[in-house]
Amino acid sequence: MDYVALLKFRSSVSAAERDGALMRRAAWQYPKGIRVIAEYWPIASAAQVVSIFSADTFEQVLELELEWSDVFDIDVHPAVAADEGLRIGSEVIGRLPRMQQQA
Repeated sequence: MDYVALLKFRSSVSAAERDGALMRRAAWQYPKGIRVIAEYWPIASAAQVVSIFSADTFEQVLELELEWSDVFDIDVHPAVAADEGLRIGSEVIGRLPRMQQQA
């Protein structure tokens, strides 16, 4: 399954801790079993890291979250690529009872 993780520095994290997190990231590797699709570091207040990845088990997602939860507030969301979402969406809409009543 694919996920999008949004990481925002905790308000309690000092500038020195932020610098330390950057150094830690330089040496850190994603947990085994996570396949990175993309990682971005936006210039934004809403999120400092956006990570898009696939994982076979939630255990791998939890490991990522626990590794970085000391400096970041982390939101992880299941996601699909737009083309897959469009394909799945039309199939699901066709199964919805409220949509069948309109036909």
